[in-house]
Amino acid sequence: MLQLLKPLLFLQDSFLALLSIMFHGGGRKPSVDGVGISMNTMWKETKTTLIIPMFKYLVAMCLIIWLLVFVECAYMNLVVLYVKLSNRKPEKVYKWEAMQEDMELAHQNYPMVLVQIPMYNEREVFELSIGAACRLIWPSDRLIIQILDDSTDPAIMELVSMECAKWASKDINIHYQRRDNRNGYKAGALKHGMRHSYVKLCNYLAIFDADFQPEPDYLQRAIPFLIHNPEIALVQARWRFVNANTCLMTRMQEMTLNYHFMAEQQSGSTRHAFFGFNGTAGVWRIAAMEEVGGWKDRTTVEDMDLAVRVGLLDWKFVFINDLEVKSELPSKFKAFRFQQHRWSCGPANLFRKMTMEIIHNKRVKIWKKFYVIYSFFFLRKIIVHFFTFFFYCVILPTSVFLPEVKIPTWSTIYGPSVITLFGVIATPRSFYLVVFWVLFENVMAMHRTKGTFIGLFERKRVNEWVVTEKLGDTLKTKLLPRNGQILKRVNMKEVMMGIYILCCACYDFAFGNTFLYLYLFMQATAFLISGVSFVGT
Repeated sequence: MLQLLKPLLFLQDSFLALLSIMFHGGGRKPSVDGVGISMNTMWKETKTTLIIPMFKYLVAMCLIIWLLVFVECAYMNLVVLYVKLSNRKPEKVYKWEAMQEDMELAHQNYPMVLVQIPMYNEREVFELSIGAACRLIWPSDRLIIQILDDSTDPAIMELVSMECAKWASKDINIHYQRRDNRNGYKAGALKHGMRHSYVKLCNYLAIFDADFQPEPDYLQRAIPFLIHNPEIALVQARWRFVNANTCLMTRMQEMTLNYHFMAEQQSGSTRHAFFGFNGTAGVWRIAAMEEVGGWKDRTTVEDMDLAVRVGLLDWKFVFINDLEVKSELPSKFKAFRFQQHRWSCGPANLFRKMTMEIIHNKRVKIWKKFYVIYSFFFLRKIIVHFFTFFFYCVILPTSVFLPEVKIPTWSTIYGPSVITLFGVIATPRSFYLVVFWVLFENVMAMHRTKGTFIGLFERKRVNEWVVTEKLGDTLKTKLLPRNGQILKRVNMKEVMMGIYILCCACYDFAFGNTFLYLYLFMQATAFLISGVSFVGT
């Protein structure tokens, strides 16, 4: 019985010691059963025996992860450098010949191409995407355009239907398709579109989101890779952002996505003929899609799901860096947060569901399986988000209270500077924004970490799909007013993190012997500004 009471007696003694410090300044020590407890001594012993060793362990783990991330980053950039120096363009690696009209066969030597444009209440951009698709240079009798409209607004439904009718009157083979539910969201719409009888006539499928505007020669440049190389399943173009200069937030998004295309997509295409499909601006071989069962709506990243399944059958993917498709970046912070949640939650959830499938796969070599599990999923889609937020926004700020733990300078200054320079190379014009970019990416790492946790453990919002708001030409014609209700604009997670880091910065400024407070003040400011939604339009 006495053994069971000891923990309670310890808590009682601790509480009395705390009261002594609060009311007597720690000068007197309360005694219970003749045992005196000094709160200060307890804290020092707890700090020495528990907190510092645990913190050292966390720092060591972060440093190991940092090295893994650095090696992966350096590897991708070395591949890109090799591509640049050797001028290793896809046209030189794979057979590519421009489409030629046959006088005898007329257009029969052109394959049938299906263009799908899924949309949901896209009032601001539907005309742009439909118009761009209808202007694609391809024989009209060999091209089918399919508008998959899941809109719930009757007015928008009518506008989209009228736009399709307008192009149909110009002898464009365009189909306006609707369904009576939104099951599966985008994946459900794409799957439903593939069920129509005319799709069986098509060899290839081009997909464009509602805000994407391909250039007229897009098919002429992409399709020959699929025609002349039967082992290729996907041709992916890169995105070009029409509203990158709208605000500071869109400029920073441009930097992040340019690096994604330059490093991840190009290195994956070059070394492994595999990368994640971006969900739009790509052309698929329909036979490859059918071989793996088509679209699946088990996660919010149906594009990545399809790419991994096709890649595991040893099909090849090609990324064309100089084939660009115009698109729009979210310019509202709320829309950007929802997008990042989907982009981080979905891959983590897919990783959970496909890991064993990848391990047991018999069609690809072990090195490709290792690349998909370790590099593609674990490091880039899982660990990097945890590490960025935990190390730079939790460990570093907290270290000011534990000067006994030394964090090496190479992990806080030199190494991150090299990685940052790797990223800025993709967008040289934004070099002067590099400090803002780093601080903003650290803020967004918190949301990506949360989304990754939800995806890994399949929590409540795992299948949440909020369509990213598009503004089209709205920003060119009028200013968008900010929401006047301050409380609705406050993001408490960012505010709380900002306050904590600010406290750490003040403590380091007053009692520390390093200049870490300079970074902490800036990072706290970034969190607080984001906390009141004072970013974006």
